[in-house]
Amino acid sequence: MPSIKILNKKETQEILNKLNQQFGVEEIPGVLLSKGGERIFLYQGDFGEGEIKKLERTIPIERIGVYFAKVQNSQIRLSIEATQILGEQINKNIFELDDEQAEKWMMGQELDVRAGKKDFLIMKYKDDFLGCGKASEKKIGNYIPKNRRLKGKS
Repeated sequence: MPSIKILNKKETQEILNKLNQQFGVEEIPGVLLSKGGERIFLYQGDFGEGEIKKLERTIPIERIGVYFAKVQNSQIRLSIEATQILGEQINKNIFELDDEQAEKWMMGQELDVRAGKKDFLIMKYKDDFLGCGKASEKKIGNYIPKNRRLKGKS
């Protein structure tokens, strides 16, 4: 089982540079970690690297912190929680949803719209950030996990 890796300053700066380029983010409010791959977690607690490693040797740890992002094709796809944590900083690549689009989005549906970009977009409904979507020429792909989607009306 892969161990938890605390990203060093250089790795964290690379992530921050991508976040700045994609979404205008200038600060990451915590420590970034990964565990065996491209999934990144944000930790804001008091344990240092030594304490985390000691704890990991004692008991199996699935992850530390909140799921924050995934690196995909050298771009960052933020989780729903990350868009909410970073919301006050995000000022680029925001797609404003109307009522109907927001409902479809939260049900896990793709949106048949031309966003004018082929990038990851932050989905926003009024004052709420609802995760990240991937825009293509004719639609925005949805990444909301099935277990977090709204159920259809009966």
